[in-house]
Amino acid sequence: MSNPNAGQPGEGQAEAFVPYEETELYRIRHSAAHVMAQAVLELYPEAKLAIGPPIENGFYYDFDLGTDENGNPRTFTPEDLEKIEQRMKEIIRADYPFEYRVVDAEEAKRLFANQPYKQELIEGLLKGEADEYGEEADDEAEVVISTYKHDTFEDLCRGPHVKSTGEIPVDGIKLMSVAGAYWRGDENNPMLQRIYGTAWPSKSALEQYLQMLEEARERDHRKLGRELEIFTFDEEVGPGLPLWLPNGAVIAEELENLAKEMERKHGYVRVRTPHLAKEDLFYHSGHLPYYAGSMYPPMEMEGTRYYVKPMNCPMHHKIFAARQRSYRELPLRLAEYGTCYRYEKSGELFGLMRVRSMQMNDAHIYTPVDLFEQEFLDVINMYLEYFQIFNIDRYMMRFSTHHRKGLGKKYVNKPELWQRTEQMVRDVLVKNNIPFVEVPDEAAFYGPKIDVQIWSATGREFTLATNQVDFAQPASFNLTFVNSEGEDEMPLVLHRAPLSTHERMIGFLIEHYAGNFPVWLAPEQVRVIPITDQHREYAVNIADRLFKAGVRAEADLGPDRMGNKIRQAQLKKVPYMLVVGDREMEAGTVSLRKRDGTQINAMPVDEFVALVTERIATRSPEL
Repeated sequence: MSNPNAGQPGEGQAEAFVPYEETELYRIRHSAAHVMAQAVLELYPEAKLAIGPPIENGFYYDFDLGTDENGNPRTFTPEDLEKIEQRMKEIIRADYPFEYRVVDAEEAKRLFANQPYKQELIEGLLKGEADEYGEEADDEAEVVISTYKHDTFEDLCRGPHVKSTGEIPVDGIKLMSVAGAYWRGDENNPMLQRIYGTAWPSKSALEQYLQMLEEARERDHRKLGRELEIFTFDEEVGPGLPLWLPNGAVIAEELENLAKEMERKHGYVRVRTPHLAKEDLFYHSGHLPYYAGSMYPPMEMEGTRYYVKPMNCPMHHKIFAARQRSYRELPLRLAEYGTCYRYEKSGELFGLMRVRSMQMNDAHIYTPVDLFEQEFLDVINMYLEYFQIFNIDRYMMRFSTHHRKGLGKKYVNKPELWQRTEQMVRDVLVKNNIPFVEVPDEAAFYGPKIDVQIWSATGREFTLATNQVDFAQPASFNLTFVNSEGEDEMPLVLHRAPLSTHERMIGFLIEHYAGNFPVWLAPEQVRVIPITDQHREYAVNIADRLFKAGVRAEADLGPDRMGNKIRQAQLKKVPYMLVVGDREMEAGTVSLRKRDGTQINAMPVDEFVALVTERIATRSPEL
């Protein structure tokens, strides 16, 4: 989802949500995938076709090219991509119409007689188990086998497409890269060759996207995280298990301090829970057996099975239930920076954005129904406070609701509660003029939710935070409080995590700031640089004074010349460099060089200390 108006004042009404699959851009990209498949078959007639869907910023198609003379899988080369793209453009210019038709099973098998992957997909369609991409089928949908044909190429497909190849902007497409991909994502299946392409409405839109990609490469948190010594991964430790280096630990602690201050202000109390629990707890919460695929395998000790926790909520529920609660205590807001573990698939791990060990800025709010609006709104307001601190000006609340067909399967089978809680959320958003889009069939299994979408400085979209309404877990855990009438009443629970996980939040911030963190968040805030050895003691004294004032400052006493020390500090993106020599020693001043290139000479030390401590105390974005 991309929304250029996200974060702008709105009328509090839901924007008309248009699924990506219903947009013109989706049709262009879907059609480009078919054109690419035709070009590949013409240039490499031995190729076997797999699937070719549109994706977020383009499309791909998977091919099996067989093996070379040594028995290794044949792969595409950069030169191959050039030929394929050139042939695609010829097909586009020829303006062949896309023709849809429904075929019976016999004809479908005959059409794709030499295409084993298509044959497998047809079998899945006939059994009602999968669609033409091998994904789980809609069990309420009628089984229809259809194709789209243009020129000499026909593919198993339900669409949609543009009317003809000529509607694909010929100067708006580009083939980007090749990667290996297992058929259906299963490492026991054959390895295929996946060609990624992108398509945009115009040449200028394509150029803008490519420029954004280049900027994103420079800001890539994996690259900057290595250069700035923030985090690392080690195979002996395990994939998806980040090791925080000293600089990364500083950033994580600053974020945790910020969260503690914010939550204290908003009336939260902090709790701590263990990293593992008995199997029974996760059966009680409903996570087993349905969530087992995302959990680490159990360990058994003295006849009891334990799991490392994938989330904090079941333990928070146990804390709420530890004693009888009164309405006078509610809302009760329990917050924790709890470490959780989820076994994400190897192919889905991505730097800090998708990991297996994560620290969650987590909290659960237990509230009577009549206080729901104020609590839900307070969480939203907390998001906005964070956005202001981090200078995030593009955001959108994505309101996810259930779908009746999923009741009892994907969602708790309580239709009245779904309708009621969804309307409660909708009313809060509309009444308080909060911009949002409403998206069906994406709710949590226990209730509607808000996902907070934000955009980084490069235009990359992130799902950062969540605010979920839970009407199922209180019943599962028999959570009650004594209301003002002396009767037991069940609360609603709000699950919220406004800073996501340390891992994802820090990954986002690295890219958002391009490593140029605001002073309060910078691992090293000040570097004092003596011009010669004669100025070392003065430099050390200044660094000590700053340290005692709560500033992360270091004196560079290495053997390098002053110019090289300044360059090294700039490479590490240190906000402030203080150069000191004879004049500074005599006058009790410093020569201030800021990271942005501005310089202030003969600045009194007291004045600089006041400047930097004010920037830190107020968490200012300014240098």
